[in-house]
Amino acid sequence: MEITGYLSEFSLPELLKFLDQGSKTGLLSLKFKTNCHNQHLRIRHALLKQGRIVAVTDRLDHQCLFRIIYHRGWISPKVLSEQFNRCPANKPIGLYLKKQGFLQPEQLKFLFRYQVLRQVCGLFQLQDAQFIFNSKTTLPTTEMTSLSIRATEATLIGLRSLRDWRLLTSKLPGFDSALSRVFIDKLHWRLDPLENQVLQLADDSVSLKMIAHDLQQPLETIQKIAFRLISVGLVKELPTLTLASTAILTTKLPEPVAVVARDNEADRSSELSNSFMQNLLSFLRSSK
Repeated sequence: MEITGYLSEFSLPELLKFLDQGSKTGLLSLKFKTNCHNQHLRIRHALLKQGRIVAVTDRLDHQCLFRIIYHRGWISPKVLSEQFNRCPANKPIGLYLKKQGFLQPEQLKFLFRYQVLRQVCGLFQLQDAQFIFNSKTTLPTTEMTSLSIRATEATLIGLRSLRDWRLLTSKLPGFDSALSRVFIDKLHWRLDPLENQVLQLADDSVSLKMIAHDLQQPLETIQKIAFRLISVGLVKELPTLTLASTAILTTKLPEPVAVVARDNEADRSSELSNSFMQNLLSFLRSSK
């Protein structure tokens, strides 16, 4: 089974959060254009095992990791080809080469950083892309080092490096919203100092505007940090009524029928969005 969509409708942080929390295994492919003048589609593949990213590659011909090792000059092409052919089909090639004495632990870490972490940051720079998640694809172990990272931790890294937030602007929590902390037995993510401070100040009654004031940070910075914390599941957005909205509610409205109609439209839009989310959740659970 597979599910498809566009990042303009369902963002990459949201998608990775579902895959992480559902401990999903499969192939996530992103198809995109480099610019509006170039109609040629490029593609990136993220290989996931139980909600963890094990590899990111631009091809599925078993040559991506091979090329990286070859260009580093660590193993001769002849020996490398022989070892690739001898590696058991169910064993990551990186782990196999390490056990055979061809790679050192530090070299494996370098390969993972180069192949996965650097590529992940690039995925978050995409203005739009079509995504396809296939839970039935056989993942090529010839692209795996044996190292992995949680999909939501990759989200943290990607969002920290993000410069252009236009695609995610509509996803940011409102400045009058509060943050409600989610109970977690153990913190699985390494937060930076400011992320830690925002998490500590997260309270059902403290708005992002108040947090920004307390930390003496731009409100936009706090909104982005809050979105990162929401994306990994540490907090939830809790909308709060402002004084202005309260005043509007207590004022007699001249066109109650028109307002009700707009409310109904908003309700239907919300129901449609919730329905889409529930369908996606059902797919992810069923394909585990």
